[in-house]
Amino acid sequence: MTTTLLIDALSALVFVAGGVFVLVGGIGALRMPDVYTRIHGAGLTDTMGTILVLAACTLQAGSWLAAVKIAAVLVFLLLTTPTATYALANAARLAGVTPARSGTGSVEPPP
Repeated sequence: MTTTLLIDALSALVFVAGGVFVLVGGIGALRMPDVYTRIHGAGLTDTMGTILVLAACTLQAGSWLAAVKIAAVLVFLLLTTPTATYALANAARLAGVTPARSGTGSVEPPP
């Protein structure tokens, strides 16, 4: 019974940490000045939040088969998130979006 309580407490802590990470990352993405920093923040939030939440799900999984399936989902997400982030940043670059200058918060190119 003590082991079960410890696993439940640890998974709850990891769930909360993942949720806080995603919440702070979402708020931060809203406050970023341009598309490139927003993509960077969203990619990091998606990766770390997913790792924490799926780790908590793995702790709560009742069987090894469920844990292996969750690990497979995690590997898939860890492979596709950076690829999607790169594709978005490349599309923004090809569309002519310029990064914001430091301290201005605008997306206009420097003179």
